[in-house]
Amino acid sequence: MKRSEINQVIRDMENLIRERGFCLPPFANWEAEDWKDRGKEFDEIRDNQLGWDITDYGLGRFHEVGFGLLTIRNGNTKNAKTYPKTYAEKLLMLYEGQSSPLHFHAAKMEDIINRGGNDVYITVYNGTPDKEKLDTDVTVHRDGKCEVVPAGTSICLTPGESITITPFLFHDFKVPKEGGPVLLGEVSMCNDDERDNFFYEEIGRFPQIEEDELPYRLLCNEYPKADA
Repeated sequence: MKRSEINQVIRDMENLIRERGFCLPPFANWEAEDWKDRGKEFDEIRDNQLGWDITDYGLGRFHEVGFGLLTIRNGNTKNAKTYPKTYAEKLLMLYEGQSSPLHFHAAKMEDIINRGGNDVYITVYNGTPDKEKLDTDVTVHRDGKCEVVPAGTSICLTPGESITITPFLFHDFKVPKEGGPVLLGEVSMCNDDERDNFFYEEIGRFPQIEEDELPYRLLCNEYPKADA
């Protein structure tokens, strides 16, 4: 992705968040230059990858396949002694007509909440540890309702609705081609992008960036280390 494209996605997501009346923590508003003065007291942000995450999964087709994401809080499964939180919270944005690939988490359970804007469709399949997609009925929990649906069912979440994603449940995200972007919330167990994302098809996670302009905000994997 071009840096200019990433910058624009962040600005668009900030505008959508403001429209939905959601207020962000201070670090979400830091510009790239601000990080020069951020010492070790902010290592929780660095170590737990809080902040902005924009990805096209290395496919180079962001407006077809990709998402914008902001991690607001997170624990750390690799260093639970220092960071004992057992939970995480995120905001996600997908543009109209955009999708995110089919994947599951082996450890994390999460609720995906439509925070407003467009509808979002989530396709569900049971999965196995070796990433096999099963043709068995899927038990789905939605806002206190338990139901069983056929494999491959596309579940629509309208604003305010949510779904619980359990471990090994394959899921994706698709937004209608009309109606604007959608803002999603995620409330979950600790997030570990390095070890707990299993995609049905092999793809990347973080984008290769073409630096055609200066960064507006640093991404969560770009923070400089604090001075000792």
